[in-house]
Amino acid sequence: MKLSMPRFDQAAVLVVGDVMLDRYWHGGTSRISPEAPVPVVKVEQIEDRPGGAANVALNIAALGSAAALVGVTGEDEARQSLADSLAAAGVQAHFQCIDDQPTIVKLRVMSRHQQLLRMDFEEPFNTDPAALLAEVEGLLAGVKVLVLSDYGKGALKNHQALIQAARHRGIPVLADPKGKDFDIYRGATLITPNLGEFEAIVGRCADEAELVSKGAELMSRLELDALLVTRGEHGMTLLRPDHAPLHLPARAREVFDVTGAGDTVISTLAAAIAAGEELPQAVALANLAAGIVVGKLGTACISAPELRRAVQREEGSERGVMTVEQLLTAVEDARAEGEKIVFTNGCFDILHAGHVTYLEQARAQGDRLVVAVNDDGSVSRLKGPGRPINSVDRRMAVLAGLEAVDWVVCFSEDTPENLLAQVRPDVLVKGGDYGVDQVVGADLVKSYGGVVKVLGLVENSSTTAIVEKIRSR
Repeated sequence: MKLSMPRFDQAAVLVVGDVMLDRYWHGGTSRISPEAPVPVVKVEQIEDRPGGAANVALNIAALGSAAALVGVTGEDEARQSLADSLAAAGVQAHFQCIDDQPTIVKLRVMSRHQQLLRMDFEEPFNTDPAALLAEVEGLLAGVKVLVLSDYGKGALKNHQALIQAARHRGIPVLADPKGKDFDIYRGATLITPNLGEFEAIVGRCADEAELVSKGAELMSRLELDALLVTRGEHGMTLLRPDHAPLHLPARAREVFDVTGAGDTVISTLAAAIAAGEELPQAVALANLAAGIVVGKLGTACISAPELRRAVQREEGSERGVMTVEQLLTAVEDARAEGEKIVFTNGCFDILHAGHVTYLEQARAQGDRLVVAVNDDGSVSRLKGPGRPINSVDRRMAVLAGLEAVDWVVCFSEDTPENLLAQVRPDVLVKGGDYGVDQVVGADLVKSYGGVVKVLGLVENSSTTAIVEKIRSR
């Protein structure tokens, strides 16, 4: 299955469900309390993160999609913290506020990246379902996917009315279910129970064959278009009527914290489907996203650059020959990770030891090395008749095979100034015995604070000399 990054900026998703605030108290522990055999935590940092349905909306926004949220809160400090965080992320939040009930808060006490204690402050909300439905119906215009993020806290009391309102408009409905009554999700496009939630409804599944069989029965009974069962370390299983089951292995390199992994799955699914992806590809993207988020501490989001890099690794396109557009995307992602970009250019007609040494030295100046290669026409203009010896596609293929080189791109002008203006590298490197001010593009790079370096060449290594030696024989 071939994966690519969807146009998340063209997706609009509405999330409806149980909003909560995940609060973290971080601090060190160095002693046991004299009052009871428990560690004493000296709280040094307090951190608030949107949780539940708010985390789903936040994940969607982090991918670059338009996200709106409808939920229920109290009229208190926790609600304000949620509103501020969501607004800063670009989420359009609509809260039904109930004065005499608190916003749901889950407080976790953390020390040395370990959770010592969790305290929940919550009461099931006395939601006004008619008012919530009216709010949702007013927001459905322009929405491409509706997500029901159900944590069983009382925000969702009229599942069927919400599902029918969306389906009547041709909008797919994805539901993250809770509880032991899945009939409330009848008619949804897809539901995403974890294995425990699924088996609580259909009974224990001894093997994948039984899971598939019972899943098919559940889809038929609930009139679902699809069912996605998330299975922890065993990955995910996508079931659809009249399609072979799709089993995807877990992608996590290291599981650090599974908090919010289900939110990441349904948010990535929703954003991908809203962006026009087919369901199998959307599920595969969600599987990659879940593998990233479980390597983070606490309730967390993944960004579009993080997901894009995972897709590139999956497709084997993280390095190598690229178009200018692909290069600019790769550079943007690398910068988002704090990496320093190094740029060099040349003809590289016959690759020799001098080139290899020079490129290794260039790569040592930063984290990523871009090699821009003159196309055949510009080489001929620069070097004269009979050059290049090797066509540009062959020259680029050889360069891409070097360990020191991350990305290879070609340009057709005599100089790479236009490409430099787009890439804006942190370091511009050239080899030779001339001054920094003689390097093409030096003024541009220095104008925005970049660095220009000239590296020495390996003696007795020259493409021109090699060509003459061959001709003389």
